[in-house]
Formats: sequence, C-alpha cells, structure tokens
Amino acid sequence: NKGGRLWLTHPNPRVRDRIAAELDLWNVRPLLLPDLPDSGDDEITAAPETIAERLSVMNTLCSSVTGGKPQVVILSPATLIDAAPSPKMLRDSALKFALGDEMDPETLEKQLTSHGYERVTQIHAHGQIARRGGIMDVFSWHASSPLRVEFFDTEIESLREFDVDSQVSTQRVKSSEITLAEAKHSATVAHYMQVNDRLLAAGADIPETADGIIRSTGEEPLCTGSPLGTFEAGDFILNEARRHRFFQQIAEWRQDEWTCYLTFSNKGEKERFEELVNANFFKSGAIIPLSGELVQGFTVPDAKLAFISSAELFGRYQTPQTRRKTTRLDHQRRARAQTALEDINDGDLVVHAEYGVGRFEGIERDEDGHEEIHIGYRDGAILSVPLDHSHLLSKYVGLGGKDPDLTRLGSASWSKARNSAEKSILDYAAKLLQMQAERDTMSGYSHPPDTRWMWEFENSFHHNVTPGQRDSIADVKEDMESDKPMDRLICGDVGFGKTEVAIRAAFKAVTGGKQAALLVPTTVLAEQHWRTFRERMSDYPIRIDLLNRFRKASEVKETLKGLKDGSVDIVIGTHRLISKDVSYHDLGVAIVDEEQRFGVKHKDRFKEMFRNIDVLTLSATPIPRTLYLSLMGARDMSTIDTPLPGKVPINTSIHGYDERVIREAIRRELKRGGQVFFLHNRVQSIDLVQSMLKKLVPEASCVVGHGQM
Repeated sequence: NKGGRLWLTHPNPRVRDRIAAELDLWNVRPLLLPDLPDSGDDEITAAPETIAERLSVMNTLCSSVTGGKPQVVILSPATLIDAAPSPKMLRDSALKFALGDEMDPETLEKQLTSHGYERVTQIHAHGQIARRGGIMDVFSWHASSPLRVEFFDTEIESLREFDVDSQVSTQRVKSSEITLAEAKHSATVAHYMQVNDRLLAAGADIPETADGIIRSTGEEPLCTGSPLGTFEAGDFILNEARRHRFFQQIAEWRQDEWTCYLTFSNKGEKERFEELVNANFFKSGAIIPLSGELVQGFTVPDAKLAFISSAELFGRYQTPQTRRKTTRLDHQRRARAQTALEDINDGDLVVHAEYGVGRFEGIERDEDGHEEIHIGYRDGAILSVPLDHSHLLSKYVGLGGKDPDLTRLGSASWSKARNSAEKSILDYAAKLLQMQAERDTMSGYSHPPDTRWMWEFENSFHHNVTPGQRDSIADVKEDMESDKPMDRLICGDVGFGKTEVAIRAAFKAVTGGKQAALLVPTTVLAEQHWRTFRERMSDYPIRIDLLNRFRKASEVKETLKGLKDGSVDIVIGTHRLISKDVSYHDLGVAIVDEEQRFGVKHKDRFKEMFRNIDVLTLSATPIPRTLYLSLMGARDMSTIDTPLPGKVPINTSIHGYDERVIREAIRRELKRGGQVFFLHNRVQSIDLVQSMLKKLVPEASCVVGHGQM
C-alpha cells in the first residue's frame, strides 16, 4: 500500500499480540493500539502507561509514511470507534525539541506549567516537570518514558530518556516531542486513517468500513503447516528419531531446491542450536538463519519456501509478547533485578527458573550492545540471559556446606526436580487451606468472662497500659470468649508491650480452667519469658514450667508428666513444645512469639496439633504471608503503635570505625543506667574485641557470649 498504512483489526488480543510480535520478522513496523477498559465498568480505569502508549501511536499516525519500513496498525474493531483527540489537536499541542535548538529554560517552564504541567522536585507521573538549574525533566502526556533536557545557557545540549523509578538515563535521542496539554477527546481513532490507508479485518467482528476481509474459503491455502509437526520440550535434544526426521526433511527440501529459513528469537537460541548440531551448519547454505519471532513454521509449496520456528523445535509454544514500550511494572522489575544482581558475585551459584543451577560468570554486552548475563553450566556450557530476564535468576541458597552439582543443559533432571518441588508446595498449600477452613468452621472453647482474679491481676501491673495495648487486650478477650477459635496477630514494635498482652491471655485461660503454651524461637528468650511470667503471676497458685535444651532430663520428664495430667498450667519453650511426645491435658490458648523466626511448617504444626484452640501470634516484623493473611481478613490483627511511657525512639547512625565514637556511645548508655550489646561477626576474634572494650571503657564490666560456647 504505497504511501499509506495497513490497518488490521482482530477481536482477540492474543492474536493481535502475536501478529505485532511477528511483523518485525518481515521488516514491517507494527503499531499496536492497546484496548481501553470497558466503558461500562466505572470501577476500572485505564493505566497511565496504556493511555500514554495509545497517544504515542496516535502521534505517529499524525504524520505521513515517508520511506523506511511499511507500517501496520493493529487494533480491535471496537477501538476504531473509541473517543480520541483529533489529529489536528494532537499536532497543534506538540512542542518539538532537537539538539542544538535555542530555547530559554525559564520560558519553557512557564509555558509547560501554563498548559497544566505540575512542578515537582522529582518526576513520578505523566504531566510533571522538574527543574534543577540547567536540567529540566519532563514527562509528556503521550510518552512512555520521561525526557531529560540539558541546556547550555539557552542551547539544548543533550536529550535523554530516563527511567522514572531509578531516575537513571536509558538512552540518548536527537529529537523529541512534548504534548503541551492533555488532549480533549473530540474525535475517534478512525479519524487517524489517511487517504491512502487501507483497513483489513480478520476474525468474527468485521467493521463496516473494511476494505478487505481475511477468512477461510475452504480452498487449498497458499501456505501450509510445516511437515515436521510439533516437538515437545526436549524432543530435539533427547529424541533421536525426531532429530533425524528434521535433518531428513532439510535434505529433501535441499534436493528439491527449496529455500529454507530457521527463525531464532535471540542470539542465545541460535548459539544453542549450533551446539546441538554443528557449528558450521549454517555455512553449508542448507538453511538461512533469521532473527525474529515466529510461533509456528509454515511452507509455501508454490514458491518452494519453508519457514521453521526454533520455538517449535525446542517445544516453546507460548505466544510472544509484543515489543511494547516498557511500563512502570517493567521498570520496577528491572530495578529489582539489578538490585538483586548486586548481591551476586562472579563465581557464585545461581538458579535459573527454567535451566537450573549454574555459576554466575558476569555481565557482558552482545554484538548489538545489549547487556547479557552469562551463566556457566555443566560440561562448559554457557547460557546468555538478557538483563531484562534477570528476574528468572536468584542466588542459590542451600542447606549444609556442600555445593550442588551444576545442571546439564538440555537434561530433564532440573524439570523433574522443579516439578517435584512444585507438587510438594501445592500439596502443603492444600493442607494449610484445609486446616484454615476447619478452624473457620469448627466450634472452639468459649472462655468465661473475667473473674475477680483477672481484675486484681490486671490492676497489679506496675505500668499504665497504652491505648494500643488496651485495644489489643480487649480484642483478645473478645476472641477468647467467643466460640470460634481465635487466630489473631498482635503487631507492634520492640518494647511496645506485646508480652503483657500474651501474659493476660495466658492468665485468662488458666483462671478459666485451661492450660496455656508459649512457643518462642530461642532458649534465651524462653528463659526470659519464663522469669517474666513467674514474676507477674507469683501471687497466684499457677505452675509455670520451662522446656528447652538446658533443662535436665528429670525436669523435662516431670514437665511432660505435668502437662499430661494437668498439674502444669503454663509451659514456655522452644521447638520442643511441638515434639510428638508432648501432650496436653486441656490446652486453651497457644501463643507464638516472634513468629517471623519460625518456619512455616513449625507454626502450622502447632496449629495442626490444636486445630480448635485459640492461637495468638506476636511479631514486630511479621513475614509477608502472615501479614497478607491478616490484611486480607483470613486472620485477625491488632496493632500496638504507641510506645510505653518513658520509651525513647531508637536512634540509628552509621559511622566509620572510630573508637572515640564507641567509647562515647557506651559511656552515654552506662550513665543512663542501661546495658550495651556490642555485636561482632567473628567468634575467632571476639576475645580481642573484649580486650579492646576493656581498655576503652575500664569502668564497664564486659562479658562474651556466642553460639559456640
């Protein structure tokens, strides 16, 4: 269509994505117009990136086609009648920039703000500007990336697009445009069709204005499918018969003087194919390699042409995504990936989600200047991963001191291990779901209302409870007095009084004729809680026992016997509490402290043991799973956000190593009557640190504690 564009409509977004992705292979520029949300749904609004992408395409459509690649506009039939700014309005609202142009930054800033742009210190959304001296950042209404304009006096010296999240420049440009105002919708998308444009329709929904229709006529098609058929993942590598059939078909085509093309979506796929066949395979001229997306191969018998897709050979049938402008989600994913890569050093073991365990060998640029991550696998194989795909990588974290064997590329061992792990996770998730459902449907024990002892116990507390504590205690009591098993998270900072809530819950259970158990992650914390509970309840005939690895065998035996016959009212312990030999006479409430330090199986083993009892969880930093369940309402949450009277906020400061700072900080704390914990990361040299501290602060007593004592 000389001098014009081809417009193609199809109702299926997946088909449109596939067409747009594959057009690059045929040296055609795709212009994909994304759909807007259904106008009948008031609660769904279009993402700013979607609106910007549409305006960017419309901006391109305002100009005529002059040389270069042919252009194909891909859209849904409904998009044709979507409201849009008129082409004239869009052209008139554009402000053009080019390197070397003369433009006063003061005047430009006033012009933009007068057209609705918001002045901010740092850009984070469309329609914003930020200026720092001779540098001005502008995020145009139609742009997918913001623009950084650098002035030398009044001359534009540099134009760069940059990442909205990291604020780092991504590429230099010679010219650009800014839309002065958010355009009003006074036309439709169809108004962008020019005189020489043609509209082609495919699929069920055919616009009335279509110049042509693509449909099956039942006659023999010009193109037919590849005679190679479909390959499952691993067939080309592991199935000798299928691989032989491939080479046999190539030989037959070559004998009949066919021209054969093999498409690869990236350089790494081509290199992998050459490793599997022969490094000189393409030099023979039997097949011509092409770079681009092609989901399914096909042949044109009349022209003796065959197109083979590497995606079919390697068993990858996912529809390729269109090469759209990066969205905010892409920016965030790339930022997270780059941050994660900072923690990985050359030689570290990494795990690729699809290919398994390899060794990180650095980041290099390919022939096109794109950054790639190189990962070494068994037998010297190297996998090149585009930086945009680095979210598929993670640092290897294993148990024990032995490194795992590297995965052999092309083998089925990794997929089997991954499938087995996924099945185990799904099985465990189903178990957790069933357990939570049972807790929601079961009837638990309804604790009696507060007794006089409870009133006396609460009033014997030496401090005034904070509003956060008061609300949390009321929530816990209400849960315990209902017939539904309690599952509540108490979230509050360190030292805000979560333990007092747990003490009162345990006291209420015991005075109601039940037992209470407190599960903690460390022996030191268990000892601390044991002493606190005993001090608080010393005025009452309540037996509180401790279970941890420091207890004598005779003491453990006596505690287990007491739990079983009911003579032990409260037990405090570590993982020992969920051992199979521990049984309770009549447990009423289970409390988990610092739940973020337990594994999922430990906590839910506790719930599984006591499905219809009340569970209270304490945490200053709940893990995402716990917090998510609480926020979504699957479990209840109370927050203590007010510190106890006299509590001062934590002051964190970072310094280089300076013994004067250390001495001053320690003496300041000693003067306050407090204690100091000095953390050191090597057991071998910890005694030297103790000697240093004794010299710095001779008036302080200094003892050493570590895990190898």
